[in-house]
Amino acid sequence: MNILVIGGTRYFGLPMVEKLLRRGDRVTIATRGLAPDPFGARVERLKLDLTEEESVRSALRDKEYDVVIDKMGYCSNEIKWMLESLRCRRFIHMSTAGVYRLDHFGIREEEFDGSRGELVWCGRRELSYDDVKRNAERALCQVYKDVSWASLRVPFVLGENDYTRRLRFYAEHVREGKPMNVDNLNARFCVAERDEVSDLLILLADGDYRGALNGCSDGVISIAEILAYLEERTGKRAVLTEEGESAPYNGTKDNSLCTDRAKALGLRFREVHEWIFQLLDRYLAGGSEER
Repeated sequence: MNILVIGGTRYFGLPMVEKLLRRGDRVTIATRGLAPDPFGARVERLKLDLTEEESVRSALRDKEYDVVIDKMGYCSNEIKWMLESLRCRRFIHMSTAGVYRLDHFGIREEEFDGSRGELVWCGRRELSYDDVKRNAERALCQVYKDVSWASLRVPFVLGENDYTRRLRFYAEHVREGKPMNVDNLNARFCVAERDEVSDLLILLADGDYRGALNGCSDGVISIAEILAYLEERTGKRAVLTEEGESAPYNGTKDNSLCTDRAKALGLRFREVHEWIFQLLDRYLAGGSEER
């Protein structure tokens, strides 16, 4: 297939593009051209700034692809500029579990319906992150309903080379005895694993599923479990105090996503406890640096 990847040079975009290339797809990556990538002559490249309308329209005008994987997937304006400039058979949008309230277990896709509510044409900095993502989905549902599209909703994505360094925060603070302020020690929440997210994007690109789709690892994890493991591995106690540095996942409540739809499409997710502790070990050792 001829596939355009918006982004693709960081984090879970890297293994996704690599898998597409290994199976023989023709891949073009569209970025600002600021970050190097490891793909060499195996990919074609487009340079664009997603926040600038003329940049997007100029770079994509009259281009045609079998599939567009919008790994950035920010806002309604960017969706409009892309879909009014290029032609594609299939459009895959990277959304977020933040479109939900994220305050209970078993959240299903229908709990946010992009076909309802007022569509606001906006840039990525004009509303909250969750609201710009909601309006991106509303644009697809309400304006571009004739496009074969799917929107992948994932929670926190963890794995190798995580530039957000959120999970690494806990490992480094325990290892180095740094105080931290954790306000949700016992909240249990879902996460997604980097490579499983890249696999799901490819599965959606290959298929004909339309609409929103949840994706995350099976089970839930708590900060208490994470800290208990780190304490056992280091022999050090986590320093928890209100005066400490605010922890990245503060404010997260009990939540999980129902992934029945994804599993019906053939994807299987590992249970979170099968992989997260190995990732923590690499952080303790100073590995898994972001690229």
